[in-house]
Amino acid sequence: MKGIAKILLKLKAVTLSPERPYTWASGIKSPIYCDNRLILSYPEDRKVVEDGLVDLIKEKYPDVEYIMGTATAGIPHAAIIADKMDLPMGFVRSSNKDHGKQNKIEGAKIKGAKVVVIEDLFSTGGSSIEAAKALEDAGYNVLGIVSIFTYNMKKAVENFKDSGFSHDSLTNFDELIEVAHEMDYIKESEIKKLKLFRENPQDSSWMND
Repeated sequence: MKGIAKILLKLKAVTLSPERPYTWASGIKSPIYCDNRLILSYPEDRKVVEDGLVDLIKEKYPDVEYIMGTATAGIPHAAIIADKMDLPMGFVRSSNKDHGKQNKIEGAKIKGAKVVVIEDLFSTGGSSIEAAKALEDAGYNVLGIVSIFTYNMKKAVENFKDSGFSHDSLTNFDELIEVAHEMDYIKESEIKKLKLFRENPQDSSWMND
């Protein structure tokens, strides 16, 4: 959805810098950085994004019975969506707590419940898939995983295909750079760099193109 892409760019929830790349925690040099937590600070735009996620879930997964967020970025979006849809909500950690009940999954245990997992973005899809697997291992029925944004990386496409989990996003890398070009945010010459990065983030030669 181009409208969502415009919001992400306007709020700087996604920023593009092909000439002065960011360094991700993994060490990868990237021309794009995503921080969808910023959406939460702007009520009007937040409403548009959350309503978009609700509409997407109703369209793709009308039988949903439970909303689960991924810790930590997916939790606030899951809470808002669950409230809008009048559904139970919980969340999944990347690992078990080291104290108390040592839970990995928080929320009422409703085995067999049809779940949609909420993520803020997909990069390789690995953490989202792990969350979905944890839910299925605990007896939930995962219908699919939904995010606000996806980098459209080949690795993610492969990972989701191998996992068998359905996935959907409100907007994606290609749509966002198209909108960014329309907004004069980036130049035509920078689009090639962005697309080369998307094809293989591990290969930093895109910076020299």
